[in-house]
Amino acid sequence: MVFSTNASGSSLDTVYSMIGANSVGPITWDDATWILTSSFIIFTMQSGFGLLEAGCISSKNEVNIMVKNLVDVVFGGLSYWMFGFGLSFGTSDYSNPFCGIGYFFVDTTDDQMGIVFATFVFQMSFATTATTIVSGAMAERTKLTAYVIFSFFNTLIYCIPSHWEWASNGFLRTLGVVDVAGAGAVHLVGGVSALVATLILKPRLGRYDKGSKPPALGNPVSALIGMFMLWWGWLAFNCGSTFGISGGKWKLAAKSAVVTLNGSIGGGAIGILISVIRYRGKYDVSCIVNSVLGALVSITGGCAVVRPWEAIVIGALGGGLAILSIFVLDKLKIDDPVGASSVHGTCGAWGLIAVGLFAKHDTLENTTMGRSGVFHNGGFYLLGIQLLAVVVISVWSAILSLMILLVLRFTVGLRLSVEEEIMGADYSEHMIGHDTMVTQMLQDYVQETRGAHLERALSVISGRGVECGPHNVEDFGKEETNGKKKRTEQNKCVTVRRGSCISRLSYQISRNLLLKHDKVAPVHNNGGEIPGQTDVL
Repeated sequence: MVFSTNASGSSLDTVYSMIGANSVGPITWDDATWILTSSFIIFTMQSGFGLLEAGCISSKNEVNIMVKNLVDVVFGGLSYWMFGFGLSFGTSDYSNPFCGIGYFFVDTTDDQMGIVFATFVFQMSFATTATTIVSGAMAERTKLTAYVIFSFFNTLIYCIPSHWEWASNGFLRTLGVVDVAGAGAVHLVGGVSALVATLILKPRLGRYDKGSKPPALGNPVSALIGMFMLWWGWLAFNCGSTFGISGGKWKLAAKSAVVTLNGSIGGGAIGILISVIRYRGKYDVSCIVNSVLGALVSITGGCAVVRPWEAIVIGALGGGLAILSIFVLDKLKIDDPVGASSVHGTCGAWGLIAVGLFAKHDTLENTTMGRSGVFHNGGFYLLGIQLLAVVVISVWSAILSLMILLVLRFTVGLRLSVEEEIMGADYSEHMIGHDTMVTQMLQDYVQETRGAHLERALSVISGRGVECGPHNVEDFGKEETNGKKKRTEQNKCVTVRRGSCISRLSYQISRNLLLKHDKVAPVHNNGGEIPGQTDVL
């Protein structure tokens, strides 16, 4: 590998420069210990994301979403080792303001081993986090095969903005952008990609059949535990981004801890207040969780350069923006099951802007490169650079994620079939069944109808009146009741054909189908029959 050299002719000095270490002082062995320890804690955020996402969706998809979080590390980590780290922090003569060149298939010599490997582990934890953000937005309706491929190539989306912001020759860095822990390079990238994914995938079956009100959390306890694990990991995320503890870096790390906690406190407080007002004295779990996480995202960009009381303001505004953004997207019928595009996208943008407003010149390690924000008499230059970063990172993330997802959509396919989505990805992707009568009924139904040219009508609750081949609504009701009181007079029916089972109603079928399918008896005692007993087999 060929390295460029600076005035001293030292390739090691060049490595320090390319990773941006020149702005935080030289890296020592105890700095590497801090960096590695922070990286290991950040890695536990994968568990937090998994539990949070599993708690926000239905139980029939919770195993699948945990597997997707594993995929983020396996395939996202593989691609980051192969080419992602090199495109971010490569140091060859061909490195430029757009991307780095070098360090592909990461390995190095003994004299550079500590700094290169420590940086790689730390940055890989960031890269996999950016991908994991997208998994929640794609939950409950995405093929695992397509997601594996997306996870591998999503590294391309992350590694270029990280070069822009953190490599010493990145074009945003040379202009003076300040993003201490990745509000832009990690969270805005992930949030924009998540929004593009939700737009391409379209809503889950039946999501907006009854208006825009979000469904109940599948497991609120899991969502809360996931939030606490993310909270814990975020402290390492932000404090570790001082990139060491030598010199004045340990002071910035301590400040980052206080600022991060204060920001999350401000967000949690505003989330509880909004919940109490909106739900008339009730404490909505999703509202509280999203406000805390939105606040944490918001404070990520400036955790080392804003004051504690300012962090409370930034966090409170971030928490409110997260809840508002989720509400607006639901009104627009953009289905994001965990609110990833709002929490990470909206609040990531706000986090960058907040630096331009609240940042104060860092005299310890010159993190802000001599500049301050608007509220500290720094003028509008820093704010302008932060706004530029929001625009270019958003455009880059949207275009790249759109290209990757469209290729997947027209090749391997992105979305599960209607039958698979109704049964759940745990069963269709992992052969894991749930011991419920309804799920078993659906499995039997799909098995019976698979391969048939024309099967009996399937009763559904939503949708328009559709012709049902040889049957009509009245005849179907008479045929199925066998002398009993008609149960299907008010139902509509569709014809089920080979290869496209109920595909015509793919976005109209309500999840109430699971409970109101003709094979499921009423829950009340019907004429002395056993409640829950199947009427028609």
